[in-house]
Amino acid sequence: QVQLVESGGGLVQSGGSLRLSCAASGFIFSTRPMNWYRQAPGKEREWVAFITSTGASTSYVDSVQGRFTIFRVNAKSTVYLQMNSLKPEDTAVYYCKTSYNGINYWGKGTLVTVSS
Repeated sequence: QVQLVESGGGLVQSGGSLRLSCAASGFIFSTRPMNWYRQAPGKEREWVAFITSTGASTSYVDSVQGRFTIFRVNAKSTVYLQMNSLKPEDTAVYYCKTSYNGINYWGKGTLVTVSS
């Protein structure tokens, strides 16, 4: 079965960095685009970043452009989110997501807390 497992969250000071990982299994990882989403307390889940199956193309929500980088290592079936210059408003649970056979799959998320 498809599984996505996020890790790497934690508490960091404003201006700091974190790298999130999402380990995938149960499907041919190298054929699927991947996304990162986040959900802040009391807010709706929002899309953060996208990467194509080969990693050749990426896109970001405006609020993280220039600070976050999504990349993948297909040999490890893992997608990453490098987060730099973190701000308190980046505090959220971060999720990875893919679609396979018409079904959306989500991980359980990893919590990122940025203190001011």
